[in-house]
Amino acid sequence: MSVEKDTARTPSPFKGMGSKLDAAIARFLYRITSAALAPYQAAVVRIGFALTFALYLLREWPHRLELYGTTNPWGFDLAQRLIASNNAFTVLLWSNHRLWFELVYHGVLVVSVLLLLGWHTRTMSILFMVGVLSLMNRSVLLGDGGDTLIHLMASYLVLTRCGQVWSLDARRRERQETPPRHSCDRVSVTLWILAGAGLALAQMTGFAKLPKGWVLILWGLWLIQALWFWAGRRRSPDTWALLDVVANLVHNAAMLVIAAQVCLLYATAGWYKVQGSRWQDGSALHFPLHLDYFSPWAGLSQVLDSRSTIVTLITYGTVVAQVAFPFTLLNRRVKNVMLAILITEHATIAVICGLPFFSLAMIVSDMVFLPTNFLCWGGSRIAAARDRITAPLRRNKGPGDRNESRGVTV
Repeated sequence: MSVEKDTARTPSPFKGMGSKLDAAIARFLYRITSAALAPYQAAVVRIGFALTFALYLLREWPHRLELYGTTNPWGFDLAQRLIASNNAFTVLLWSNHRLWFELVYHGVLVVSVLLLLGWHTRTMSILFMVGVLSLMNRSVLLGDGGDTLIHLMASYLVLTRCGQVWSLDARRRERQETPPRHSCDRVSVTLWILAGAGLALAQMTGFAKLPKGWVLILWGLWLIQALWFWAGRRRSPDTWALLDVVANLVHNAAMLVIAAQVCLLYATAGWYKVQGSRWQDGSALHFPLHLDYFSPWAGLSQVLDSRSTIVTLITYGTVVAQVAFPFTLLNRRVKNVMLAILITEHATIAVICGLPFFSLAMIVSDMVFLPTNFLCWGGSRIAAARDRITAPLRRNKGPGDRNESRGVTV
C-alpha cells in the first residue's frame, strides 16, 4: 500500500516537456525570423569575394581576350555546343563581337568594385552573379579551384542581406531622416528599370539566348525587387513585416548553406587525400614543389623540399586539419585555433605555390566562421586607420563644406 502511495507521489519525468519544447521552438523561430543573423560574416563574404574577383580580372586584363574573349582557343562554336548540352548561363555567348566582350568584362570589373563598397548591394549582387557565371562558363577549362568557390559564393550572395554593415548602403541608411523602409531610393528604382528594360529588349530582339530556367530566375529576382518598391510606396507595416520575415529567413538559410559549403569542401578534400597513397606516405607535398607551374620561387621551394621531415609533417597536418575542421565547430576555442592554422596554410600556399586568388578565396571562406567580436574589433581598427589617413582632408574643409557634405547621401 505504501509502495503505491510513493509511486503516485513521484512526478513524471516528462512533466512540462511539451511546454518547454513549445517555448524552445518559439524562441528558435523568433531568432531566425526577427533579424538577419551573422551580418558581419555576410559582409566579409561580400567584400572578400568581390575583392578576389576584381583583383583577378585586373591581373588577367592583358590576357583577357585569350582567356575569355574572341581569341580564346576554346572557340565560340565549341563553347556554344557545351552550353547547349548543360544549359549553363553566360552572356558572352550572346555575341562573338569584341565590343560586347569588352563591355561585359569591364562591366563585371566595375560591378565587383561597387559590390565591394556595398553600393546598392541588392542589384550589384545579382549583376555580380551574372558576371561571374558569364566569365567562368565561357572558358570551363580555366581555373585553379578557387574559381569554383567564387562561382558558388556569387550565387549564394544574391540570397543574403550582405549590405547591412560595412557598406555604403548602411552609411546611407544612417544618414536618412526617414526610416529606410519608408524611403524611396531613386537610384535603386532607376537601376531596377534599366535592368528590366535591358533584359526585355535583349529577349525581344533575340539577342539574349536564355534557357527557360534562367528566364524564370532573372525575371523572378526582378519581380521580387518590384515587390519591395511597391511595399515601400504603400507604407504598410504589415506588408513590410512579412517581407522582413521572408528576407531574414532566406538570408539565414543562405548563410547556413555557405557555412555548410565550406565544411563540405574541407571534408571531401580531406577524405579524398586520405585515400591517396602519396598522402598516406607523407610525400604528396614533394611533387608540386618540383613543378614549374607551382614553383614561382624555385629557391624557396628547394629549401622547403630539402627538409623531408617538414614536408611529411605538412602533408599529414594538411589532411588532419581538413578532416577535423567540421568537427572543431563544436568547440569555439578549438575552432578558432583551427581557423588560424588553415588561414596560415592558405597564405603559405599563395606564396610558395603561386596561387594567390585560390588562397584568398579560401581565406575569405574561413573568415565566415570568425567570431563577431573579432570581426567588429578588426573593423574598428580599419576605421580608425582610415580616419587617421583622412583627418588632414577633414581639417581642410570649412564649416560650410562640412554642413553640405552631411546632406549628401552616398
